[in-house]
Amino acid sequence: MAKKVAVILSGCGYLDGAEVQECVLTLYFLDRAGIEVSCFAPDQPQMHVVNHLTNEPTEEQRNVLVEAARIARGVVRKLGEAQLAEFDALVIPGGYGVAKNLSDFALKGAEASVNEDLVRLVDEAVKAQKPIVAICIAPAVLAAALSRIGSSANLTIGSDAGTAQAIETLGSKHESCPVQGLAVDQQQRIVSTPGYMLSATPKGVGAGIEAAIDQLIQWL
Repeated sequence: MAKKVAVILSGCGYLDGAEVQECVLTLYFLDRAGIEVSCFAPDQPQMHVVNHLTNEPTEEQRNVLVEAARIARGVVRKLGEAQLAEFDALVIPGGYGVAKNLSDFALKGAEASVNEDLVRLVDEAVKAQKPIVAICIAPAVLAAALSRIGSSANLTIGSDAGTAQAIETLGSKHESCPVQGLAVDQQQRIVSTPGYMLSATPKGVGAGIEAAIDQLIQWL
């Protein structure tokens, strides 16, 4: 029987939602491994909408779930419907939507609040020792979620000093690494990789995500 993984999306577009290339690479490597994927996203307005051509905010209003459907080709469910008992692992690709729509980390750093359903899923994964993969900025928000449940992990977002300090403040440990590298917490069964938190190319980001999915497969 195929293993099942829940992938958490945060919109569509790296400046205000999920990082499209990271998501596509994640879905590709999971599918290549024969893993059955279900995508989830919160049914709520985005924090804001950014014009990705000019990098400037606009007056538009968009829904995170509707935007995530662009990446999931329409097959995406509300995050509140996700039940980790149905899945073998949890995967969180990056993009600033993780820090803006799944949390307010972009505004508050280590003082951030985190989407309650995401905290619930992380709590269930930790208690059941089900693996978690976090990519790009997602490890920082994962650190915030872990702190809410009295837990911690070894994580990486690459080498950004401010974000690394926030992770440490939240009680987790930050490990600097290159784009193709990983931080692997064997005890918690959590693996993270920097993705586009580092200045990189699809080749480098893909290598890191592939390695993270390979590690996940070892745990399944």
